Amino acid sequence: MSSPTTDTTPAKPSTELVSSQGKTTIADTVVSKIAGMAAREVNGVYRLGGGTARAFGAIRERIPGSGGPNVSQGVSVEVGETQAAVDIDVVVEYGVAIADLAAGIRRNVITSLQRMTGLEVVEVNISVDDIHLPTDDASAEDEQQPSRVQ
Repeated sequence: MSSPTTDTTPAKPSTELVSSQGKTTIADTVVSKIAGMAAREVNGVYRLGGGTARAFGAIRERIPGSGGPNVSQGVSVEVGETQAAVDIDVVVEYGVAIADLAAGIRRNVITSLQRMTGLEVVEVNISVDDIHLPTDDASAEDEQQPSRVQ
C-alpha cells in the first residue's frame, strides 16, 4: 500500500482565458484596479503610492469631474496571456508588523486576482515607502485651524 501524497502546488485559476470557443483579454488597468482594491482592504495599509504619486493623486481628487480617487495609484502590473506580476507601493500604519502586513497584502491580491480574472499571479512585490504616524493627523488638523487673530 502506498501512502497518500499531498500536492503543494498552488491551485490553478478556475477560469480558462483561452478556450476552443475564444480568447479573453484582460486590460492592465483592470488588473491594477483589482490589485489596488485588494491591497487597500488589508488592515494596516494607510495609503498606496509613493510620495510623488500621492501628491498627484491628492491634486487629482480635488479636480471636479476627475472621477474621484485613483484606485490603481501605487500599483503597476505586467499582464501576459495567462499570468500577471504586480508591484505595489504602500504606506503603512505605525505599529503594524510590516512582514505580516506584506504577507496579508500578497495573499489578498493573489486571491482576488485569481478569482476575478483567472490569471496566475506569479509575484507580488511590495515596497514600503513610508509609515503613517499618529502625530501626522494631529499636525494636519493644526494647520487647518483658522487663525484666532486677523
